[in-house]
Amino acid sequence: MEIHIGMSTTPAQPPLKPLTPFRIEPQFVSRIWGFSDLRPWYDCVAQDAPIGEVWLTGDACPVATGPHSGKTLSALFQQFPLQLLGPGAHPPGSPLLIKVIFAREKLSVQVHPDDKMAQKYGQPRGKTECWYALAADPGAEVAAGLLPGVTPEQIRDEIKANTLEASLNMLPVAAGDIIYVDAGTVHAIWPGSILLETQQNCDITYRLYDYGRPRELHIEKSIEAMRFKTRAGKIPPKILPDRTILLDESYFRIEKIPINGSRPSATLPGPAESAPGLAFLFAAAGAGRIAPEGLPPLDLPTRSIVAIPASSPPFAVEDLGGLELIRITPNWP
Repeated sequence: MEIHIGMSTTPAQPPLKPLTPFRIEPQFVSRIWGFSDLRPWYDCVAQDAPIGEVWLTGDACPVATGPHSGKTLSALFQQFPLQLLGPGAHPPGSPLLIKVIFAREKLSVQVHPDDKMAQKYGQPRGKTECWYALAADPGAEVAAGLLPGVTPEQIRDEIKANTLEASLNMLPVAAGDIIYVDAGTVHAIWPGSILLETQQNCDITYRLYDYGRPRELHIEKSIEAMRFKTRAGKIPPKILPDRTILLDESYFRIEKIPINGSRPSATLPGPAESAPGLAFLFAAAGAGRIAPEGLPPLDLPTRSIVAIPASSPPFAVEDLGGLELIRITPNWP
């Protein structure tokens, strides 16, 4: 009888079929504080309720190109989690929601829970976010955090007296600024800026104050979620020879990548990225093209977004004129 030592009886698994880059169709989301006409930013005029947010990577956003065109992003993540996210990722589902915010009026003063609180109430994750200012008028401001010494009792009193704004830490906003808003930060967006928001894929919002609008407030949950000292605020950019790191925190990394004509995909990951993972490429200005090897090219129009799966074959990014490329990647805590 022959004995074979060290031979596995488990058949080898075939390699995962790669997914090529694909563009995502935006979802226009109605908000009471939004605009009726998003032109020239997007060719969209509201038919009824104003539009305040353009979701670029929402679960219901359709895949716009490639063999999976027409599927929702959520369905694609359910079908191909490893091909999209790569090894060592933290499913389930799409980890990031990226959107553009158009505020014609002040948003509510609000706060989002962290992972622990969200899971306490049956949700998979909390919501840490950041804002990159695509444009800003002179005098534009946002609120990020509370002033030192503010107490829960003071907050309750100021809500009743319509004076809560006096306790907010206000920050001026200029185009190119990036502002970090970790979970638990009381915050608000005011008119005057157009913001690219990157956040954990969670839509839990607790409203503290809403300027008399007929919407539900969540004062007790807001106070449970809020932290009176957070790390929120403007983040200075870190300029490297081949990129500018705008933000590198738990949950996401935001980079501005110069293309200079054409740039191969192998140069896009940063030095901290040890294994291929999901990335999103957003054209903040200008236009570009994704050119995979041996496949038809994929256009990247102004203010559109392309998903780069972890299993993507090599490609090049081409600048078709004035391309300002923002690269957004999950950053697992």
